[in-house]
Amino acid sequence: MRSRKQSNEAVQKILERKILQGLSCEWEAALYLLSPTQRINFKKPLFSLQSLKSRLGYWSPEKNEICLNRHFVLNYPWDSIREVLLHEMAHQFADQMFRPFNEPPHGPRFQEACRLLRANPKASGNYQSLYERVLSGPVDAEDKIMLRIKKLMALSESSNQHEAEAAMSKAHELISKYNIRLLEHNENRNFESIFIGVPLLRHPREEYFIANLLQDFYFVQGIWVSAYVVEKNKMGRVLEISGTIQNIRIASYVYDFIKHYIHSKWIEYNKDNALNRYHKCDFAVGIITGFRTKLESQQKKYQRAVDSTCLVKIEDPLLTTYLSHRYPHVHRFNKNSSSHDIRIFNDGKRVGNNMVIYKGIHDIIKNKIRFLP
Repeated sequence: MRSRKQSNEAVQKILERKILQGLSCEWEAALYLLSPTQRINFKKPLFSLQSLKSRLGYWSPEKNEICLNRHFVLNYPWDSIREVLLHEMAHQFADQMFRPFNEPPHGPRFQEACRLLRANPKASGNYQSLYERVLSGPVDAEDKIMLRIKKLMALSESSNQHEAEAAMSKAHELISKYNIRLLEHNENRNFESIFIGVPLLRHPREEYFIANLLQDFYFVQGIWVSAYVVEKNKMGRVLEISGTIQNIRIASYVYDFIKHYIHSKWIEYNKDNALNRYHKCDFAVGIITGFRTKLESQQKKYQRAVDSTCLVKIEDPLLTTYLSHRYPHVHRFNKNSSSHDIRIFNDGKRVGNNMVIYKGIHDIIKNKIRFLP
C-alpha cells in the first residue's frame, strides 16, 4: 500500500495540474481588455510552479514562462493568485509588446501594461497578498470606525432580543454615517476588489439575493466576474465586491454570517422532513428577504429621527469611476426568479426577521478557501 505521504503527494500533483490549467484560462480571459490587434500579437506563455523563497512569481523572457510560487498558489484564495498572475502578465506584455529599452523592471512601459490589463503594479516580491492586506490583517487601533462597529456587533450577541436588535441597528447606523461623511467631505479613499464565496459553474438562487443585499446596505458594489473553478477545470463565475477595505471587511463578514446562518437554520428546519436543495433555496431566499425587510424598517426609523437625506441610497462617484476602469465592458442581466414553495419561503422570511448579525468583524473571515489539502 502507498504511504500517506505518497498519497498526499499524488493529490497535490493533480491539484497543481489543475491550477496550471487555471492560470492558462485566466491568462486568456484577461485578453478581453486588450485591443483586437494586441490580442492577436500577444502570445500565450508557458506556466510553472516553483518553490520560491522571496517572490510570489516572476516572468522569464528567456523561457517565455510565467512562474508562480508553489506555496502561495496552494494556500491562498484564487483572487489573490489571479492578482499576481496579472502582474506577471503585465511584465510579459511590456517585454513583448512594448520592447522597453534601458528601463527598470517596473518602469513606464510596465506601468502602462498594468493600466491596460488592470494589474496591480505592486503585486510582487514581499508585497502582501490581496487576502492578507484586505481580510486577514488585524483591525488597526487607529481605525476607530471598525473598532466601534466590532464592539456593537459583539453587543448584538446578547440573549436579550431587544438589546441585540438595538446594537445591530446602531452598528448599521454607524456604517451609514461613516460613508456619508466620506462623501460629504470628499475624503480620499482607496478601493480594493475581492471574491466572496467561491467560483462555481452555477450559483444557487440565494447568492444573487445576498449580492443585492450587500450592494443596497453595506456600501460595496458587486459584479459577477469570470473565474476558474479548480474542481471542474473550467471557467465559471464568482461575485466580486469592490469598495474601501473597511466596507469590504464588513460586507464579507455579513456574507459569511448569512451563509452560516442559513445553513444552521435549514438543518434545524429540515430535521424531520425530507426537503431537497430547491426547497432550501426557497427557505434561504425567505431568510434574506425577511432580513432585508428588517433593515429597511430600521432605516425608516433612523430616517425619521435624524435627516431624510441620510438613508437615501448613495452612490460613491469615485467607486463608480474605479469600477468603470476595472470593468469597461459590463453587461447587465436579470436572474429569473424560479417558482418556489410559498409556505417554505414565508417560514424562512419569519426566521430572517429575527436574524441579528453579531460577533466581531473578522471572526468568520478566517475560513476563506485555501487549496492545500
